[in-house]
Amino acid sequence: MNSTTVRRAGLSIAVVAALTGVAACGSSDSDKDGGKAAGKTVTHVSPIAALRSAEKSTDNADSAKVRSTTSVGDLMSMTANGALTWGDGLKGNLTITYTGGQMAEMMKKAGTSSMEARYLPDAYYAHMSDAYAQQAGGGKHWIKYSYDDLAKLGGASGSYMKDQIQNATPNQSVKLLLASGDVKKVGEETVSGAHTTHYSGTVNVADLAGKTSNLSADQLSALKKQLSQAGVTTDTVDIWINDQDLLVKKSEKANTSNGVMTNTTYYTDYGAKVTAEAPPASDTKDFADMMKSGGLASGGTGTSS
Repeated sequence: MNSTTVRRAGLSIAVVAALTGVAACGSSDSDKDGGKAAGKTVTHVSPIAALRSAEKSTDNADSAKVRSTTSVGDLMSMTANGALTWGDGLKGNLTITYTGGQMAEMMKKAGTSSMEARYLPDAYYAHMSDAYAQQAGGGKHWIKYSYDDLAKLGGASGSYMKDQIQNATPNQSVKLLLASGDVKKVGEETVSGAHTTHYSGTVNVADLAGKTSNLSADQLSALKKQLSQAGVTTDTVDIWINDQDLLVKKSEKANTSNGVMTNTTYYTDYGAKVTAEAPPASDTKDFADMMKSGGLASGGTGTSS
């Protein structure tokens, strides 16, 4: 695999990791006015009231451990494990392992099937294999993707990535249900040993702007823009909320421009201490510099091979 192909693979890895590793639990403009409703059971309140309480409690929890599985058409299947904090800008670490699809094959060619993804308020870092480092990184293992640089890549999709990564919290799925207008309580179930209430709904992105829902017009507009930029047309969301009004499980199935996306994510240990620091500069390569030196077109669609 030549250096141009390797660099292009690096962009694809960043895009997929950003959109599925974090954006699957991304959010924007979260309402932080309300405090936690610790200990309050959601069993006997309306679905809308329960979701609003869960949105605030989950957002205000500030951090959690995350474990997820995701698939997107024949593009990829992957797992992600780690922890994130969002109280003062996104920080955290995820280990992303590609288990199938085109991305898994691409990663094998780059010498690995998994990578560490590190998130800081201004940039996303990907730790690559020794083989990749030698071929594309000048011997450096970490690639830095500035969110501002991501916003310049691929036009709208780059802006979407920047938005989603910088504003990641586990309650995007709650917002989606509030936007759907057809939230229903499925029942009460045990998840990871905890009593939970299960809610479900389906979002039709084309109908969002004119929909009467439980979000403001600005929130609906922003949500529609984000989903449309990701190529999502419909999104069915199931969430499980525990007796402390915290989201403990989310399942999603969406039709996207890359095929059907499925995701299941578990959230545990809310309030866990999460630390993340920028990798050593001596072992870090800036992706913007790689793009310049490789002569790739915007969005990693260079024609050389």
